[in-house]
Amino acid sequence: MAVTQKSVLASVPTQLFIGGKWQEASSKARFDVHDPATGAVLTSVADGSIADGGLALDAAVAAQEEWARSAPRDRAELLRAAFELVIERTEELALLMTLEMGKPLAEARGEVAYAAEFFRWFSEEAVRVHGRYAVAPNGATRLVTMKQPVGPTLMITPWNFPLAMGTRKIGPAIAAGCTMVVKPAHETPLSMLALAQILEEVGVPAGVVNVITTSTSGAVCEPIIRDRRLRKLTFTGSTAVGKALVEQSAEQLLRLSMELGGNAPFIVFEDADVDAAVEGAMLAKMRNIGEACTSANRFYVHESVAAEFTEKFAARMGGLTVGKGTKKGVDVGPLITAKARDGVHELVEDALSRGATALVGGGPADGRGFFYAPTVLADVPLDARCFTEEIFGPVAPVCTFSTEEQVIAAANSTEYGLVGYVFTRDNARVIRVAEALDFGMIGINTGIVSNPAAPFGGVKHSGFGREGGFEGIEEYLETKYVGIALS
Repeated sequence: MAVTQKSVLASVPTQLFIGGKWQEASSKARFDVHDPATGAVLTSVADGSIADGGLALDAAVAAQEEWARSAPRDRAELLRAAFELVIERTEELALLMTLEMGKPLAEARGEVAYAAEFFRWFSEEAVRVHGRYAVAPNGATRLVTMKQPVGPTLMITPWNFPLAMGTRKIGPAIAAGCTMVVKPAHETPLSMLALAQILEEVGVPAGVVNVITTSTSGAVCEPIIRDRRLRKLTFTGSTAVGKALVEQSAEQLLRLSMELGGNAPFIVFEDADVDAAVEGAMLAKMRNIGEACTSANRFYVHESVAAEFTEKFAARMGGLTVGKGTKKGVDVGPLITAKARDGVHELVEDALSRGATALVGGGPADGRGFFYAPTVLADVPLDARCFTEEIFGPVAPVCTFSTEEQVIAAANSTEYGLVGYVFTRDNARVIRVAEALDFGMIGINTGIVSNPAAPFGGVKHSGFGREGGFEGIEEYLETKYVGIALS
């Protein structure tokens, strides 16, 4: 049967998922989910309340003890089955994501594959959690170290990667033996509801995964965060909201994973392969319409190759097709809201007012939705707001530099520290610059760093904790030491 908007929307539950049951919000309230390409209402979903959040935590707490005792192999098999079902439903999930978030279908399919890989990766890690055994230095005791699940976890996921940011948190939690309450972004709740349906179908026990959709995230989440039964909070989103959540979490001294904002530098040295750098720039800038914390935000290009790079980059950006993500041949979909589009335009206007030049784009694109034209700005002064604020849109500000020391200082002159990109063919420089850049992740001659097998996360105001890689499951495990006397 052909996958259509009507069939996809009809197949997705629109209720809360609590204790293994789909149910309406206690108030019976619902809120609308919109298509950012047209502004049209796609459907409505249950609008969870504070009371519903409490019920979801109750369910997670009730399931925790038995779930923690479950066999690692059983948890691994559930994740493997979920991986296979996500892949099987690629077309349905991709269309759903495009409808509620706006990214072109090709990108949405890529996210489905990326999201599924977290389930496969952590299905393999579930059976590899281990401790250690040692003899005390005095020989009198034995030291046993074991790993145990942290416990009930609240997961707050963002709208820009509505499926992958869920699997990146849910995968390791299931593998470790933690139960959870998941609160997806109100702009894009449908992908998470579809994922919960898949986890239910493969047999994840009732209460292990609970999903609360709500239009009042702060009001619903704060009581959960302050509840003494919650043991961990993981959040992906803005630094401002992250700071507020950290403050709330202090009351119960929760374990935290915070993946916050970014301000990624993209550095092109004089010895770089310029064509490869342009290709990398397109990936680093335009992945997800520029609405990604890993998106290249500031382009520093050596003065000797700046003209060539900028000309080629502008030509590539100007050749992109803007439109509704479900249409064939579209490269760039709408931004998530009118507010997001207007915020991007403010940053462009600020740069232009300070002397920058728009080589291509420079304003909103035509259409009823929240479209913005792919934009390259040249000769951008370092005091422009787009060099200090996260753009979160298809805008690339470019400036030049002369020396390695100068560009490292400029790249590090930010409160953020998520990811940086470097293009060079000098192997010694690769090591020097990678060590000198103050970021949690560095991409060398590549415009993409995200990989389920690698630890994703930042430093400074970009947060703390890691998702993915061998490190990812550690965020959901506590270390317990047992000292055993021999006499």
